[in-house]
Amino acid sequence: MRKSKFSEEQIIGFLKQAEAGMAVAEICRRGGFSDATFYKWRSKFGGMEASDAKRLRELEEENAKLKKLLAEAHLDMHALKSVLGVKPLAPRAKREAIGRLVQEHQLSERRACRLVGLSRDSYRHPPEADAATRELAARIVEIAHVRRRFGRIHDLLRPEFPGVNHKRVWRLYAAANLAVRKRKKVRRPPAERVPLQAARSVNEVWSMDFVSDSMANGRRLKCLTVADDFSHECVDIAVDYGISGEYVTRLLDRAAVFRGYPAAVRTDNGPEFTSRAFIAWAQRHHIRHLLIEPGRPMQNGYIESFNGKFRDECLNEHWFQTLAQARQTIAAWRRDYNEVRPHSSIGRIAPARFAEQHRRHAGGAAQHGPAIPEIT
Repeated sequence: MRKSKFSEEQIIGFLKQAEAGMAVAEICRRGGFSDATFYKWRSKFGGMEASDAKRLRELEEENAKLKKLLAEAHLDMHALKSVLGVKPLAPRAKREAIGRLVQEHQLSERRACRLVGLSRDSYRHPPEADAATRELAARIVEIAHVRRRFGRIHDLLRPEFPGVNHKRVWRLYAAANLAVRKRKKVRRPPAERVPLQAARSVNEVWSMDFVSDSMANGRRLKCLTVADDFSHECVDIAVDYGISGEYVTRLLDRAAVFRGYPAAVRTDNGPEFTSRAFIAWAQRHHIRHLLIEPGRPMQNGYIESFNGKFRDECLNEHWFQTLAQARQTIAAWRRDYNEVRPHSSIGRIAPARFAEQHRRHAGGAAQHGPAIPEIT
């Protein structure tokens, strides 16, 4: 801050002369300053006494010092956040942080040590491992390379190094960067993952998936939806509190009584569809199990489209009080979907009618059977 060559008493004296009637130009000529300076003084010190003006200047100087301290504090905080993230506790991490503060932020060594909380002597003279520690570290590295995933190195070291602390072993192990990434348990179903392909006949491919909903009391409902890819018929919608893989096979066997078994079924990688019961059922009836790629629901697009209609037109329009009510309402919607509701991709007719026409055209004698009874 630039300091004026006139004291507060002199400035107040100039202002008093103007108040007594002396011309401003004459005061400026005698004092050796400009008219602008005089009017700036008058706007700042007008009506004050010399003691008040002195106190004002002291406050301005104190405010300037506080601003400087605040700026330095913000600079220190920014530097610490950029090199630390969280406050390190180990002296080794503190030494690394001090080095970065000095190199990247051009702080002095003294200031960096004060910010991090480490003495300059500790920073300049890091500890050196003794012969016993070096021998222990070398033995840990040797065992870790031979037994990469053993994980109990401390047990192997105790005969050679009696009384060694397991925490000391872990510190040396971590410092040598010997940790091996943990293997993820990957579930690999035995079936082949096949992308979505258009079906060419009824019962060629059934797609299935699960839709969740909740009743008025908050209990969850699970709905298994099964649809024919070619005719877009809803083969079945099973509703229950829980549906396992064995439950799914029973539902499909019941549907096959009226429709026959499909040549293939398309599912996602859910546990119900990759269970032993479901895979054994598919092999027993010589049915291909088409699995979509994980995270690619568009490969099961037929059932995803059906589930969207099912949610919008049925689940979102009703508030179920009991399981029996949910089954009855969903069964009524399914009959309407199959027998009444037209579908744009099959000539704007109902899926059941389209399937019947296709069977007649193909020369098949099978007709659309009676409604599938609900499981109670």
